[in-house]
Amino acid sequence: MIGRLRGNLAEKQPPHLILDVNGVGYELEVPMTTLYRLPSVGEPVTLHTHLVVREDAQLLYGFFEKRDRELFRELIRLNGVGPKLALALMSGLEVDELVRCVQAQDTSTLVKIPGVGKKTAERLLVELKDRFKAWESMPAIATLVVEPRLGVAVSSAENDALSALIALGFKPQEASRAVSAIKEEGLSSEEMIRRALKGMV
Repeated sequence: MIGRLRGNLAEKQPPHLILDVNGVGYELEVPMTTLYRLPSVGEPVTLHTHLVVREDAQLLYGFFEKRDRELFRELIRLNGVGPKLALALMSGLEVDELVRCVQAQDTSTLVKIPGVGKKTAERLLVELKDRFKAWESMPAIATLVVEPRLGVAVSSAENDALSALIALGFKPQEASRAVSAIKEEGLSSEEMIRRALKGMV
């Protein structure tokens, strides 16, 4: 099991990235909450990882905090929740927002996540309620602030944001509407994804 990787961020194409560890490029998929916290390409970063081995592929998932990885592991233990749905949940909601959602048994917020219908949301809330008891006393994650990158073309950022949202399970029309609703210019793709997800959820 690969539990942690430390290296330089070689590529960042939401929601995928490549981490260069001593000349070996590891391809990882990360939730948007991790993507927002990554440094610029070429900078060093340490990610906590989870390896999923399937018959047809070996998939590596990365997380900025150990706490995020533990949440991911809790989610994929649930019946009917695979890595893709777990990443969608973690991309649409911060860890503490998801914990509060479970505490309040708030189905209306969960059903806005792609791939989560009403019955799935109700089942997730019931199954997660007991599992999240220990999470209630853990410190909250600070609100993330993302600085726009200078020199990034808006059209390129929009395309990257659209691709990431579609990869997370949103329909192309939904993703397009969400990105189009963001009026501010000069934003990085990460910030556009963050605002689009907040608008959807």
